[in-house]
Amino acid sequence: MVTRARRLFSVFVVLVLSLVGGAVTAAAVPATNYVALGDSYSSGVGAGSYGDSGGCKRSANAYPELWADSHSVTDFTFVACLGATTSDVINQASALDASTTLVTLSVGGNDAGFTDVMVDCTLGTNQYCIDRVEQAKQFARTTLPGRLDEVYSVVRSNAPNAQIVVLGYPRFYKIGGSCQAGLSDTKRSAINSGADTLAEVTAQRAAAAGVTFVDVRGHFSGHEICADGTWWLHSLTWPVDESYHPTVQGQASGYLPALQSVTG
Repeated sequence: MVTRARRLFSVFVVLVLSLVGGAVTAAAVPATNYVALGDSYSSGVGAGSYGDSGGCKRSANAYPELWADSHSVTDFTFVACLGATTSDVINQASALDASTTLVTLSVGGNDAGFTDVMVDCTLGTNQYCIDRVEQAKQFARTTLPGRLDEVYSVVRSNAPNAQIVVLGYPRFYKIGGSCQAGLSDTKRSAINSGADTLAEVTAQRAAAAGVTFVDVRGHFSGHEICADGTWWLHSLTWPVDESYHPTVQGQASGYLPALQSVTG
């Protein structure tokens, strides 16, 4: 009887400790304080529903909003903005502090002048487009790295306890796809090569800074402009500042899964 009583007592103790341990574990799950920085690809330009965000065009359909809506987020601060450069994102980083647990951002395309590249490639010859893209790629390889290093350093300093996720940019075009007019495949290939260079440089600097880089090019594969499937990027459209930006589906099916691949 004593032995049986001891066994029953031991089982009781194990059950109690398991319940207490489970309660402690549940209580220890940190609150998610999410701050979304970055440029138009993070603000959701092209995805509509901009609310009262004015010229920043922060969309309710942008991946930061979608991620926050689908997770147990205690606090969400959305400061990404159309046209933001590295210096702008450094200013945005004032929204961070030691309580921030997740930071996402995209930046670098505006510094490298890819908006102007798209205009020049649309209006110019094949060779002019190639030359203009090469100028942007040279900037991305030589000047942009230092600017990205500064961004990542400031973000880490302001949010020392956060997971920092840097998202890249998709390729714009499917070469040899369904488009019968518009830019030549020569121009499209040049523009894609610029996106590839930007991704490579950003990945290198993110790794050097110890932050997570997410390459979204694969997530958009088969859904680029001129692809046979549904396009997740706008071609030339109106308003013109939404051209070459992700659609609603591009944010939900391209960017959001890319972010979830590293955050859950």
